[in-house]
Amino acid sequence: MNHLAHALLAGDDEWLQLGGMLGDFVHGQPDPQLLPPQVIAGIRLHRAIDVYTDAHPDVLAAKALLPPPYRRYAGILLDMWFDHCLARDFPRWSTQPLDQRSAALRALLHRHDALLPPALRRFRGYMDAHGLPAGYADRATLGWALAGIGQRLSRANPLDSALPVLVQRELALQGRFDAFFPQLQEFARAWVEGQVA
Repeated sequence: MNHLAHALLAGDDEWLQLGGMLGDFVHGQPDPQLLPPQVIAGIRLHRAIDVYTDAHPDVLAAKALLPPPYRRYAGILLDMWFDHCLARDFPRWSTQPLDQRSAALRALLHRHDALLPPALRRFRGYMDAHGLPAGYADRATLGWALAGIGQRLSRANPLDSALPVLVQRELALQGRFDAFFPQLQEFARAWVEGQVA
């Protein structure tokens, strides 16, 4: 899952949300000297969500829908496409309006600038410029984001041409997302409750 999903699945705790955003930018064990315990818990939640997602039968079936050479990049493509599905139908998954949730997430990153690694600071600038994560509801924005990720990868890849492949499989991918995401919500809810207990 991508940024919008991680923030939503973290619930209302802003430290967990911040950890959810840091999850892709902190490698190895988080340093308790640098990060508050609840932010570290958010990073661990992010990682638990990623492990759950990668092993889920509906996600594996969605990956299998992608032809070569896109299947090799199915993890990246589905993370982005599923955030597109989430953003496009956000009222179905949250009572908070998408633009409000998106602005709040960017504001959270600005408030805690001192805790952000340089790569997340740079990405925050990209988020500000493109109104992310709400912007992922727009297919053109999603296409630009995929092309940008492709440019940052070290080897040649087809991410800049992936959007039509995803759109062509939209109904099948939507079905897999609809089956998977409520189960992921329940998993994340149980994980957070287990941390509190």
